[in-house]
Amino acid sequence: MSAVSLPLILLSASLAVTSLSPAVAQSSATAQQATAVSPDAIKQREQELEATREQQRKAAELQQKLKADIAAIGQDRSKLNQQLIDIATQVRNVETRIGETEGRLRPLDVREQQIRASLDSRRAEIVEVLAALQRAGRRTPPALLVRPEDALQSLRTAMLLGSVVPELRGRAEKLATDLGELVNLRKTIATERDVLARDRDRLQDDSVRLAALVEERQRKQSAIEKDMEAEGARAINLSRQVDGLQGLIAKMEQDLKSAAKAAATASLQGTPAAPSGKPNLGALKDPARLSPAIAFASAKGLFALPVNGRKIRNFGGSDGAGGVEKGISLATRAGAQVTTPCDGWVVYAGPFRSYGQLLILNAGGGYHVLIAGMERISVNIGQFVLTGEPVATMGTTSQVASILATTASQPVLYVEFRKDGTPIDSGPWWAASEGEKVRG
Repeated sequence: MSAVSLPLILLSASLAVTSLSPAVAQSSATAQQATAVSPDAIKQREQELEATREQQRKAAELQQKLKADIAAIGQDRSKLNQQLIDIATQVRNVETRIGETEGRLRPLDVREQQIRASLDSRRAEIVEVLAALQRAGRRTPPALLVRPEDALQSLRTAMLLGSVVPELRGRAEKLATDLGELVNLRKTIATERDVLARDRDRLQDDSVRLAALVEERQRKQSAIEKDMEAEGARAINLSRQVDGLQGLIAKMEQDLKSAAKAAATASLQGTPAAPSGKPNLGALKDPARLSPAIAFASAKGLFALPVNGRKIRNFGGSDGAGGVEKGISLATRAGAQVTTPCDGWVVYAGPFRSYGQLLILNAGGGYHVLIAGMERISVNIGQFVLTGEPVATMGTTSQVASILATTASQPVLYVEFRKDGTPIDSGPWWAASEGEKVRG
């Protein structure tokens, strides 16, 4: 075989393997299935079966642990609340890490594709360099060209031994540089994907645990409020009789028993005293509290956004329909966890017009917090919720009609603050950094 043909055949085979399209890969897989099952295939299936059994075993262990944890909580409301807040915080933190890892992976994947495309377009040059190595007397076994790491090692060794002819040295060095970057990129990408896989497993486990705790919280709540289901149905019927959000709040707090009770409690409680004019953050550490720990008006700069996401619309900006935004909109991950930014009483929880699923909290002092666009709400009308407590989950697309046309590809959460019925800018209430956020 000639000096040129061997590298060309080997290189072409290598590049063909690395550049297979999903359709070709699928076709190949189908063809393999049609042939007799090889011992390697049997071994792989056995490993997959064992992995599935291990997952089932872990899931069963997790369920047993959840049952034991819930049994240990018993009727202690404060313990249940604290567990809910702690796990919801863990879920939010893992969601943040997943987003950061995905953000790091995107440019790495793009750069890898660029280098591979560059190498693919320079096949002739690569063949020429490798052919020169072979003419210089170097043996080039097939294994060297199977992976970029092997080709890189071959080039580096040849240059160290002076096997590359002078006129090809510059091209060989450029090729070695590109191969070196590709090898390093592949290692970095593999590491990042391992981190991503671990975080996704952690998120799945935490989400299962959170769902069990939320179910227990609502079971206990239902035991207290026997007519909760009927109240929810009545709330939805009443919501159809009003024209807007202000009318909805008024209707709920006047005509619906549980919402009226919550509003009355909010008024009777008044606003917590602020020693030395500063909010008492220590009061947030009491998970058994039944009224706001901090006066809403004095909590500026302390609230955490209710969901991990990217702000796409601000208060006062254009709403895309000739009006102005009365709240903020956050683009989120599918299935993202929604938590409460503050303490408050639920005065509405259910679908409402073009807002999708809507949650309204009476935070006391004439303040209301409206959160919309979720797929599922996990609290009931009349319920008192704590700062950081999980209250809803996002779906896979936008549920808010005003945003649906522009960002239909991802879910969007809408948040609005109101004071005495009038929308206000929520900006001053959000914490500027992680360390400033209030925690339950």
